Amino acid sequence: MRIIHGLEGLDPALTHSVLTVGNFDGVHLAHRRLLDQASALAAETRAPVVVLTFEPHPLTVVAPAKAPPRLSLPDEKLHRLADAGVNIAVVARSEPGLLSLNAERFVEDVLVHRFHPTHIVEGPSFGFGRGRTGTPELLARLAPRYGYEMHLVEPVYTTLEDGRRAMVSSSLIRSLLSQGRVCEASQCLGHSYGLTGTVVRGSARGQALGFPTANLDIRDQLIPGEGVYAGRALVGNSAFAAATNIGTAPTFGGDQLRVETHIVGFDADLYGRTIRVEFERFVRPQVRFPSPEALVEQLRRDVLAVTNGE
Repeated sequence: MRIIHGLEGLDPALTHSVLTVGNFDGVHLAHRRLLDQASALAAETRAPVVVLTFEPHPLTVVAPAKAPPRLSLPDEKLHRLADAGVNIAVVARSEPGLLSLNAERFVEDVLVHRFHPTHIVEGPSFGFGRGRTGTPELLARLAPRYGYEMHLVEPVYTTLEDGRRAMVSSSLIRSLLSQGRVCEASQCLGHSYGLTGTVVRGSARGQALGFPTANLDIRDQLIPGEGVYAGRALVGNSAFAAATNIGTAPTFGGDQLRVETHIVGFDADLYGRTIRVEFERFVRPQVRFPSPEALVEQLRRDVLAVTNGE
């Protein structure tokens, strides 16, 4: 996949494309449906599948207090877009000048003049332009003027564990993760949710208790709700079973949220290295234990739950 950073990198402009625009945070199942439709159209027209996305999220510029935490870091997002068949990803900088364009100017000045799309593919909730006043209906209305075809892709629905049908979206996934419902979040993503961070020094309590942990410095990613999770840790090219604790160490009177991972069968020094922790299922909530010995007994059960898949 060719990656272009900045709209000015489109020089010269593309001569034709099958285009879809959005943040694509998490590259979840609804995004995949858009990209599958774009790929089918590209095969018919021999045009490249092109994604226009933005860094950082536009809300960090226009309304920072409302900006959502990321589901995927930029490199991960681009990797997943490539896996989904995207030929060209254009990463536009979220700058006031671009974000303040009204919807019709955005279509003409950005989408048409820079990408020359033969087809534009979007979902029903897509919004663009100043104040997100642009809609798929506007794209359809402008299509004859600019010579592209507008394709509206139906949303993807999933059945949650409570039996409720819900539309797959980045907002739904963030809500599920915040509640610790990582299985359902992964169901919507189409892959396990994960955090990528640098291993930093902690209190070394885990080492003293016989369960050393890698303490992760997490930046700008959504941290799931507090609790203990079963999953895996990716260290270099190797994967290991892992029990990840998200919480404040209430047994020891802590008050700072931490992400600590016990990597089963791994004892090498990880300080300063970047690793990825993926979440497969929720094991138990955070508990304040009456003693370190009671905590150790529970940690043994946690590791068994991780390794035995219970």
